[in-house]
Amino acid sequence: MRETNTMAYRLGIDIGGTFTDFALFNGGDGSFAIHKQLTTPDDPSRAVLEGTATLLARHALDLAAVVEIVHGTTLVTNAVIERKGARTGMLTTRGFRDILDMAREKRYDVFDLRLVFPAPLVPRRRRAEVDERCHYDGRVDIPLDLAGARAALTGLVEEQDIESLAICLLHGYANPSHEQALREMAAAAYPDLMVSLSSEVSPEWREFERFTTTCINAFTQPMFDQYLGRLETGLAELGFTGRLFVMSSSGGTLTPETARRFPVRVIESGPAAGAQMSAFHGRALNLPELLSFDMGGTTAKGALIRGGAAVKVYHQEIARAHGFKAGSGLPVQSPVIDMIEIGAGGGSIAEVDVRGTIQVGPRSAGAAPGPACYGQGGDAATLTDANLVLGYLDPGFFLGGAMTLDRAAAERVIMGQIAAPLEISLARAAWGIHEIIDEDVARAFRIHASERGFDYRASSMVAFGGSGPVHAMGVARKLGIPRVIFPVAAGVMSALGLLASPLNFEVARTRQTFVADLTPADFAATFAALEAEAMAPLAAADVAPGAMTIVRRLDMRYHGQGHEIEVSLPPDAGVEALPRIFQAHYSAIHGAALLDAPPVITTWKVEASAAPPDLATARPPATGAAMPKATRQAYFGGDYVPTPVYDRHDLGIGAAIDGPALIEERESTVVIGIRDRVQVDEFGNLVAELTSVAGAS
Repeated sequence: MRETNTMAYRLGIDIGGTFTDFALFNGGDGSFAIHKQLTTPDDPSRAVLEGTATLLARHALDLAAVVEIVHGTTLVTNAVIERKGARTGMLTTRGFRDILDMAREKRYDVFDLRLVFPAPLVPRRRRAEVDERCHYDGRVDIPLDLAGARAALTGLVEEQDIESLAICLLHGYANPSHEQALREMAAAAYPDLMVSLSSEVSPEWREFERFTTTCINAFTQPMFDQYLGRLETGLAELGFTGRLFVMSSSGGTLTPETARRFPVRVIESGPAAGAQMSAFHGRALNLPELLSFDMGGTTAKGALIRGGAAVKVYHQEIARAHGFKAGSGLPVQSPVIDMIEIGAGGGSIAEVDVRGTIQVGPRSAGAAPGPACYGQGGDAATLTDANLVLGYLDPGFFLGGAMTLDRAAAERVIMGQIAAPLEISLARAAWGIHEIIDEDVARAFRIHASERGFDYRASSMVAFGGSGPVHAMGVARKLGIPRVIFPVAAGVMSALGLLASPLNFEVARTRQTFVADLTPADFAATFAALEAEAMAPLAAADVAPGAMTIVRRLDMRYHGQGHEIEVSLPPDAGVEALPRIFQAHYSAIHGAALLDAPPVITTWKVEASAAPPDLATARPPATGAAMPKATRQAYFGGDYVPTPVYDRHDLGIGAAIDGPALIEERESTVVIGIRDRVQVDEFGNLVAELTSVAGAS
């Protein structure tokens, strides 16, 4: 069972596009140590192993003292975006080979005559049809032709040289027997071929979404399996004998065995941990409504916290052709924290576009070569270069002094690529880059919140990531948010969030039925089967059934409607209570439930969770003194002004600072604007009030 107390150490590791973050938590005294180093894009496991060894050596610890490692990574997402997965084939019901190309037959922008959609991960030549057909209720109409299927698979393996196989039959969710028979046939003929079944990866209706989700799983499975293998071997060689867990997109953790079967469930692995940690801080501060803002070296992520919990959905899109337009990406039908992601980070490249204006991102310098100021051969002007020129970053204290930044290189690329072509000063060019990113992030938040009916104007923002604290006050001011919270170790907060996330697994299966046709026995049996399926991965991690929390949900609608709403069920709810519960949920969402039609269940959902680990961290000193360690010239829109610089670790509870100010810790810098005010709360968080916004409200 997962270690949640004693003197044992637990380690969270989050791989980002530019940096890999580490958080080592001591369960005995609540202290933690953190580390940050450049990601190794050629083999991300190398940065994990090197960083782990560095962090432990710094504190004279052996990896044998660590009982648990929780790992988050964007490796699966990047593999899909960059098309760096396995050569994947697909077997499907005859007549449905072109579903991946037909998609939804819907334009995401009806006025754009040059729409671009992402190409399917499995091209048409690697798709083969088999003779079989089941009805939507699971009844077999055409039996499976195994001999014909074997011949089709042979063609895919021997002629197309596929490495992984997606089996996607039309109604496989309703009757998985044909898909299971095809897997057995494939395993007997080609034992090394990895196989993903739609009835296991995404057992829900709507074939385009299910087929695409299964293809993504198959496309990334060999790569992710090999990555986890290298990681496990490397950790064992360093002396690790504890348990390894992988963060899922839905805010829980998985065993490596489960993650290997379902890599599609770890698409938003690291970012989900940050959103969960924002919710954790919101509950501690009694702030149930929050915006979670995470900006690292490559991307920025935003999430909404409602009622003390991150908003969760059961579908997302990745590899969008248009960053803000739903329908322009590949759909993933899997539980996930609801987030908006944009190409805005420290490595975002700035350039002058054809209109003679500054454009920043989505292209990024990443970890290699990185921004020009990293001194690794980068020759593009980036956001980090701009923030260095503006005085927000100390070139001698980047990563606590472990990495020295080259200000002259930053000035040279911004002057040559931005300032000179636009005939503006170096400071104005750097400020323009900074401001454009602030506005891009604010616009993404506006769209995301508006689409979900979330009024953020009276909320607070939790800001973290390596670049988030630099930009949070500017973004909040543009949104009209009065308060920003900077948690302790904000630069590596996603790594800490990994350590606060419980073991969790969710199952959703489509079974359409009228509520009136359900008997209590049928209702109980359907949920019992799903509960057993959801509990199995936790039981494999030695979690006792009595230590699991089970949550049951249903997707329901009135007969004749085209879309469903999710209905959460009380623990003791029986079938007789469903009409009343559904009507209450429907009225809460739509204002009234006036339709005279019978309610229908479409999809049944069960979530099994273990208790969350304890993450009670040590608090800062009780003294409130705030003495600057230095003064630096920093730019705030009009001119450079002398700005006091504080060491965050010297600030005790109650310390208050009036802006402008720069508050540094090893992994990030908090930028406080002119006339704004920040104070250290009882948990060690920096709570900043935007005076101009507060006055306006």
